[in-house]
Amino acid sequence: MASDLKRKREDEQSDDDELELDAEIAKKHNKLPTGEELRTLKDAADLYQSSSFKLQVDALLPNVRPKESRRAALDQFLLALRSHLLSLPHTQPQNPLVAARELSKNGIAVPFALPHPTQETKWTVAFEPPSDIHVVGSWANKISVKKKDGGYFGVDLAIEMPSSLFQEKDYLDARYFHKRSYYLAVVAQSISTSFQVDAFYGGAMSDPRQTVLVLRPRKGTSSDFSKTHAEVCIIPTLPASHPIPLHRLSPSHSNVRIQPASEALFSLTNPSTPIYNTAILLSSFPKLSLLSTNAVIQSSLAFRDAHTLLRVWANQRGYGEGPLCIHGFEGKGSWWASVLGFLLDGEEPVSALEKGKAGKRRFVGKGLSSYQLFRASLDFLAKQDFESAPAFVKSTTGHKFSPEEYSSNHSAVFVDATSTINHLIDVPLTSLGMLRYDAQQTLEHLNDSSGTDDLFAGVFLKDQTHLSKRCDAVIRVDLLRLSKHRSTFEYVEYGTSDSAVLAAISRILQRGLGDRVRAVAIFHPSSNVRSISEMSSLSRVSAVHIGLVYSPEDAFRLVDHGPTVEEQDTEAAKEFRQLWGSKAELRRFKDGRIIESVVWEVKTSDERAHIPTFIVRHLLHLHFGIPIADIQTIATPFDVKLRLPDHLASLHQHAGTTGGFKAALTAFDGLVKNLKALDEKLPLALLNVSPISGYLRHTSTFSPLPVPLSSSLALPTPLRYLPQIPIVLEFEKSSKWPDDLRAIQKIKLAFFETIASALMTAHPGLRATVHIEQPCDSDIQDHASLEILTPEGWSFSARIWHDREAVLLERFTSSDETPVDPNPRPSKDQRMGRRALDLYTRRFIHAPRHHRAVGTLSHRYIAYPGTVRLVQRWLASHWLLGIHVSEEAVEMICARPFIGAGVALPDTAVSIPRSKERGFALVIEFLKDWEPENPLFVPLYDDGNPQTEPSVVAVSSREGVWTISTAADPGGKMWTSSGPDSVAAHRLRALAKEAYKILQDTDVDSRSVKRLFSHATDDYDIVIELDPTVLPRYHQNIDADESVWSRSRVGHLTEDDAVSRPGFDPARMLFDDLQSMYSDTLKFFFDIYGGHCIGAIWLLSVSGIRPFRALGGFSSTPATEGKNLKEKDKRDTVMLNRQSILDEIERLGTGLIKKIAVRKK
Repeated sequence: MASDLKRKREDEQSDDDELELDAEIAKKHNKLPTGEELRTLKDAADLYQSSSFKLQVDALLPNVRPKESRRAALDQFLLALRSHLLSLPHTQPQNPLVAARELSKNGIAVPFALPHPTQETKWTVAFEPPSDIHVVGSWANKISVKKKDGGYFGVDLAIEMPSSLFQEKDYLDARYFHKRSYYLAVVAQSISTSFQVDAFYGGAMSDPRQTVLVLRPRKGTSSDFSKTHAEVCIIPTLPASHPIPLHRLSPSHSNVRIQPASEALFSLTNPSTPIYNTAILLSSFPKLSLLSTNAVIQSSLAFRDAHTLLRVWANQRGYGEGPLCIHGFEGKGSWWASVLGFLLDGEEPVSALEKGKAGKRRFVGKGLSSYQLFRASLDFLAKQDFESAPAFVKSTTGHKFSPEEYSSNHSAVFVDATSTINHLIDVPLTSLGMLRYDAQQTLEHLNDSSGTDDLFAGVFLKDQTHLSKRCDAVIRVDLLRLSKHRSTFEYVEYGTSDSAVLAAISRILQRGLGDRVRAVAIFHPSSNVRSISEMSSLSRVSAVHIGLVYSPEDAFRLVDHGPTVEEQDTEAAKEFRQLWGSKAELRRFKDGRIIESVVWEVKTSDERAHIPTFIVRHLLHLHFGIPIADIQTIATPFDVKLRLPDHLASLHQHAGTTGGFKAALTAFDGLVKNLKALDEKLPLALLNVSPISGYLRHTSTFSPLPVPLSSSLALPTPLRYLPQIPIVLEFEKSSKWPDDLRAIQKIKLAFFETIASALMTAHPGLRATVHIEQPCDSDIQDHASLEILTPEGWSFSARIWHDREAVLLERFTSSDETPVDPNPRPSKDQRMGRRALDLYTRRFIHAPRHHRAVGTLSHRYIAYPGTVRLVQRWLASHWLLGIHVSEEAVEMICARPFIGAGVALPDTAVSIPRSKERGFALVIEFLKDWEPENPLFVPLYDDGNPQTEPSVVAVSSREGVWTISTAADPGGKMWTSSGPDSVAAHRLRALAKEAYKILQDTDVDSRSVKRLFSHATDDYDIVIELDPTVLPRYHQNIDADESVWSRSRVGHLTEDDAVSRPGFDPARMLFDDLQSMYSDTLKFFFDIYGGHCIGAIWLLSVSGIRPFRALGGFSSTPATEGKNLKEKDKRDTVMLNRQSILDEIERLGTGLIKKIAVRKK
């Protein structure tokens, strides 16, 4: 009994303990979140716009930093290296050339800077062990970031040269740099013979003044630290007690004497050398920068993460090292930390000059998160003009030189917290303009919360150095034949001839382009390391790419104005004439002014769109002697793809016909006027004439061209194609219209007959005929049109819109009977009615609305029509446009870069392309990434409010798989219901991926453009080759052969030839017949623009062996193939009779088909 009570008490105690434990666990789990956790949750919900974005950022950070676990081998190597360097022996002072010759015997070169020392040099060079050695830079502060394209992490090792090696006047004529170079060469000789590492010379832009010794590990040796994926950069530095006077290194001082002279004369005749002086100051910067950056890191917990995000963002855009980097930013790694320090510590008050006045900017809070600090830095870069608003980071001791000295001698100013250097001393203003533009574009994307793109990938992961999608114009400049070189003084000031030339090009282009561009930047590969046996880099910058981002308001103006005639003797007038050369001339304008001007003569709108590139070509040829042939752009090859052959253009000019979009709109306006003048002769008044053609909204691939009957007779057959321009006629409402669908079509025929007779009576020379589509699916759908051919050669196809048809078609398709089957199949009449209703809705409701929206875009964005035309030409060249992808779908996809994918972008958005070439590249990039099953929303009719995302509509593989919705078409199938299907969509995506690879190539030229539009036929099972001499549209072929129409008959006219046939395209008619007859057997592809080949692939659904049945749906023959077929099975099974189908196709195309090639079985 006692034991039972004891056991009971133990059980109760156990239960109480479990309850207490559960209570503790519950209390722990129900604990209120801390302030840090609440802020994290709020940041994820509000600041990051989505929790996934924050998770992606958190996942990125550890993957772009060095692994702490792999540092041991590197630390061991650094300790051994330090001990070795401190034990190096002294060398005796000697002439620099003599010392260099001694080192060269051991295969070590001394990287002397300009001007080189001579044999008569009085000063000497020597070596003593370093007075101090420190790991500095980002590695020491643990803010290293992985470089682009897998580059090494940089471990900067500062070795302090003893002050006894230097003299007071070592600031003159590169004496300091020569001593530094010799010191580094001695270190290189010792390390290369004592350690199993690979030693190289390196430096930004191969500047010998900034040469460092780069040590890379050899795998499997005692000095192997390759797991850290790092390289050690040894940087000789000046001690704090060096004898060089600080005031001699001010921005206004001149320290280079090209020809020896007295110091007084030198100071009067030589300009200041701010870049040279900064290069000396850089030698005392590493240790000071280490300490100042560390102080900022300690004050802000988010600094390291924000710095990492900023560096990744900059590296992806070429602000650093890589195959294509922006000039001026190589070797500027410490600047990004200084930018964050500027935001956190604030700006130095102008107390040195105006005591009592506060700084211009307030610093941000040090409690900001990393993402907030990253965005604050982008905001600063997007708004800051470093030319007009110098930036001085707050310093504990104040700045050493006055702001006036910086502003008067430096084009851009950003002085670090140590007051040692101006980070932007050698960064061109053009490069800073591109940085400002990139920051604005990134902020624009981050602020677009409704966008469907992957924001994280666009900001941090995608390579943004692809110039074709980044710049409106890309110009490749070959510098090898540059004939007008810079002065020796500039070479000494900038350190290398490459830097001097690129800086001069940047200045000239900035002056010449002015407000025509938002940004202009010079792109080139970053410098590579070289052997320690090479004194200087043997590889110069042989070619650069100049990227232009157009200003939409001023980029394409025809005239640049200069000083007036009264100011001809002023300095401004001389500079204007010096800038433009023979292009500058005095001109009198209509308002009476006489102004020095530069006028750019253009003949077409395409030429006007290239005025900025004309300016670049002219300035580079004038000021640098670069041959015009060495200044290339891809704009001209693209223009050729949208133009008709020159031979055809000359024939039309000789005939006196004028084409173009403006002429087509004029002809349309004239026709509308003529039609409205017929009101008294028609039973109903004409209310409206709506255009629904790309020819009238500037988006047709080729500009419209009239073909009068007289000209048509003089042209060979391959040049006779006359396009039709569809329009819609809307009459006033009337109750006299019948309620029978078939009767309505008859009334339309009567209307057309009346209009045709009245038009031809009122306008002699005009021809109007009634056309009935053959074959027609049904007699209840709209199938009649009025073909109008004006005396000038313009062809229009008019249809009548009667609003009552929609109601009648809806009644026709609905069934009044209650179906017994829960899933009834629609009757034949219902299917016919639905097809007629879809056609009516597309043709009379959506087509006019779409035309108005696209026409508005064409007027708002000058690059939009060209983008559509290029994409259509590219799709057609790959046999997809008009066959699998409608022109309207292309227009909506091409609108995406201009108006966005969520809420419509404002017209001033910086990310909007301003050239058709850039728009084309952006569309290709989208198509390569767009998965067909993902719906796309385009705010084509947007009112500025967010739209609901379209839902995915399940479709079979033979229907259109794209969903492109708008506010007017939420379902997104109006222009994609019939294509592309799954096969065509995946084929298009594969083609886009290949095209994007071609556009990524920095050396895109006319050959590359030809590859973009070249179509391989190896993937087709069948290729049907047509006779080009009988194809009226052959002149539009992507590779048209002029000899074809020179062989075609001209002058021997038959009765049929004497009649102009608008829209007559026998190749397309044959294709449509094949498509309707063999759609269950073959899938066809064709270039609607003069294609002379039709490709086809056998459908998998009919490729196998199957049991015989009546009405099988395809031409069949008894199965004779298959290893395991028994004799009985062969009698009961059938297979596709491919040869019979090919024979039928050949007979059907008699007179058109030259041959049918079977590519594979």
